[in-house]
Amino acid sequence: MLDFRLKVFYTVARRLSFTKAAEELFISQPAVTKHIHELEQQLGMAMFERIGNRIKITRAGQILLKHADDIFTSYRNLEYEINQLKHAQGGLLPLGASTTIAQYFIPPVLAQFNLRYTDVTASLMSGNTEQIEQALFDKTIQLGLIEGRSKNPVLKYVEFAKDEIALIGNVNYTYGDNMPLTAATLKTIPLLMREQGSGTLEVITDELKRLKLKLTDLQIAMYMGSTESIKSYLHHAPCAAFLSLQAVKRELEAGEFKILPVKNFRLVRKFHFIHLQGQQDKLAQLFMRFARQNAGTVTQNA
Repeated sequence: MLDFRLKVFYTVARRLSFTKAAEELFISQPAVTKHIHELEQQLGMAMFERIGNRIKITRAGQILLKHADDIFTSYRNLEYEINQLKHAQGGLLPLGASTTIAQYFIPPVLAQFNLRYTDVTASLMSGNTEQIEQALFDKTIQLGLIEGRSKNPVLKYVEFAKDEIALIGNVNYTYGDNMPLTAATLKTIPLLMREQGSGTLEVITDELKRLKLKLTDLQIAMYMGSTESIKSYLHHAPCAAFLSLQAVKRELEAGEFKILPVKNFRLVRKFHFIHLQGQQDKLAQLFMRFARQNAGTVTQNA
């Protein structure tokens, strides 16, 4: 039903590369060039500027891209509503989740969703909060799930669950005097932290400000790109780390890790859906409703 030339344009505009668009669409690069040329002839304006080996979208191309976004969203919603008339719900649902959610929280929800809606093909990419937001801007996902607090006016944020973060240590080591740690004691403990751009690091940094602590006040042993890497490191060193209780539930139950209480520190963060402002994909809306209804069950059973 769609004009394939518009799909070619849309892919080139997102990728800013004729080569990458050809790979994604499974056609040759000359075919991509031909479709773009025909579209430019039809509209009477250039959609891209060629600058050396790179391309840049023109003002006319930006206008077309905005309308193409609306057209493709309308098409997905049309498909969704027609499927409903056939008593089916199908289509593609590309999701993106920040690392903690992708690893520990959302897979059980997705498993239940896929069992309930067998005709929906969901996919999940993971990254830190900044990467998930960028994926939305690039239109590679329809819906993001993040644990950060960033507030971009281009995005809409909808809370769907809560998660507690605590300071976690190895049971084989002593931290302080076995009393709740003070801000002064916290400064003496080697800490593992998530990387810059991580939603987890963002909320921890904000909470530490209440203790009048900055990251530069602490002994940061290492910044690491994943919770699993931090957990593995903790098994072998007298360090500590601020981690989601969901992420270390098994280790706490097995007696490998312990919670290190910090005086006047309690961090309960909110998980949010994020999507672009404006017309929303109906399959994404369906998943949002389903996840909000089932998130509590997953948390209790985790």
